[in-house]
Amino acid sequence: MKSTLADKRWWLWLGVQRQTVSQRERARDVLGAVLGLWLAGGLVWLGWGAQSLWLAAPMGASAVLLFAVPSSPLAQPWPMLAGNVMSALVGVAVLRWLGPTPVAAALAGGLALALMFPLRCVHPPGGAVAITAVLGHGAVHDLGFGFALLPVAANSVLLLAVALAWRQVTQPAPMHGPIVHGSRHRTADPSPQDRIGLTTADLDAALRNFNQLVDIDRDALEDLLRQAQMQAWQRRFGSVRCADIMSRDLVTVEFATPLDEAWALLHKHRIRALPVVDRARRVIGVVTLVDFLEHAKLDPRDHLSLGRRIRQLITPTPGVTSDKAEVVGQIMSSPAQTAAEDDSVVELVSRLSDQGLHHVPVVNGQGRLSGMVTQSDLVAALYRSQVSGEAGNR
Repeated sequence: MKSTLADKRWWLWLGVQRQTVSQRERARDVLGAVLGLWLAGGLVWLGWGAQSLWLAAPMGASAVLLFAVPSSPLAQPWPMLAGNVMSALVGVAVLRWLGPTPVAAALAGGLALALMFPLRCVHPPGGAVAITAVLGHGAVHDLGFGFALLPVAANSVLLLAVALAWRQVTQPAPMHGPIVHGSRHRTADPSPQDRIGLTTADLDAALRNFNQLVDIDRDALEDLLRQAQMQAWQRRFGSVRCADIMSRDLVTVEFATPLDEAWALLHKHRIRALPVVDRARRVIGVVTLVDFLEHAKLDPRDHLSLGRRIRQLITPTPGVTSDKAEVVGQIMSSPAQTAAEDDSVVELVSRLSDQGLHHVPVVNGQGRLSGMVTQSDLVAALYRSQVSGEAGNR
């Protein structure tokens, strides 16, 4: 046991990385890097000639960042382009001042880093670019300040273009979704999940106190922390499924249900939403009180009452053809966000809080409507789980 702990300490001291990247993702990164370097160098070679320098060696390090750690702030377009080009200019300037000496190379690398901070373009391969400009072979020295344009700028632009295209083609979904901050109701209140626990201000304060560059984008870090929090919630409340808390005796409508009939159902059952289903009971949308209000075209300057506006919306005029909505399908919200019966209720937290949903239809294994989970259902489920957990710990 002691030897195992000692081995772990050695591994931590050496900084041996934990493998959290799948084999498929590794293969995608490697293939992208090969393709990017080949195109970045090959296109410059075709346009410039085989006898000239066509691929700057530090581009290999840039490729590692762009393809293996694309969420890093060090691998974004501005640091990549500005960091490399500015470092090349610094390296050539120092070369002309001090000549190709080790002292000049060290000074070039340091000055490049010093400029990266205020220019907000810290890109580690830029240090190698600066040193290459000082200690490179004769072809590099002969280029002078042109080294910053060809091959450095050309390589950087082409490599970046390939990386962005490769990411879009092989990973079209965003790596992390946008995090909504602030109230969806256009008030000064933060979003529900920002009112307790970790907030953006907390994260910014922690980063300032850490006082080092963190090799992950702030938004990606926040998304990672939220996913970790979700995993913790899943561990605590994961045994509660949507099928356990959903309403099963549902009132539904179809696309062609008249608006007056749907409005009467909302009023009769004192509910605020109706799932819209097809003949196979597959969910094609949801119609809510908000949908009725939006299509009633309320105007603060209009003296008509709310009730009269609604009646105008839902009551067809006999013998008159108009373009106003007459059936549910014309005003429903579609497509509807649904959940599966076996989904944990924790997965609905963000939907029913920050995303502004009040109702989530639940479908079975065949994709047919089987229930509905509301904000009240979720609050009750989390409360019962919390109380049960506290009782079990006594």
